[in-house]
Amino acid sequence: MKKADLKSRELIASQLVIMVLLVLLSTGVALASSGAGHVVEAKHWTTDDWIRVMNFAVLMGALFFLLKKPVADALSGRIVAIKTQLEELEAKKNEAEKTLAEYEKKIATLEDEAGQIITQYKEQGEAAKKRILEAAAASAEKLADQAKRNIETEFKVAKQKLQAEMMTKALEKAEELVKKSISSDDQDRLVDEYLEKVVA
Repeated sequence: MKKADLKSRELIASQLVIMVLLVLLSTGVALASSGAGHVVEAKHWTTDDWIRVMNFAVLMGALFFLLKKPVADALSGRIVAIKTQLEELEAKKNEAEKTLAEYEKKIATLEDEAGQIITQYKEQGEAAKKRILEAAAASAEKLADQAKRNIETEFKVAKQKLQAEMMTKALEKAEELVKKSISSDDQDRLVDEYLEKVVA
């Protein structure tokens, strides 16, 4: 049954109930007004009283038969709507419980996964630390070898410089000694010998 049909039936039922209440109220007012100006006395019912009661009973019977089906339909429609809502709510509740169970399961697995991830990161960290230490040791060894080669090279260069300086000083000393020990006659003789060699 559609929701629009249910709402229209509920509206009709509520209007009929209001009409019945208005009829009852007007009948009561009419009965009360008919005896409003008279002093209340103990008397027997008259034919008019019986006619009023019979009219009221016929009216109520007619209203009952006229309103029985719409009111029953409206009430049954309302019952069906309530049942449908309850079924929908029950289905939503079951679905929510399933979703909650799934989330609880995921949370439980997330804790395990978090533990595994932490363990993996620790292992990776240890491996990275080991690699870094090995690389640092290799770099330190290379630097030590480079420094040793640099020292040896510097030592050779310094040794060669020292030898060159010593050679220069030795030549200077030898020149001084030669100058001191050679006379001008020896110099002339050496020049002559050199010229003879060059010319020959």
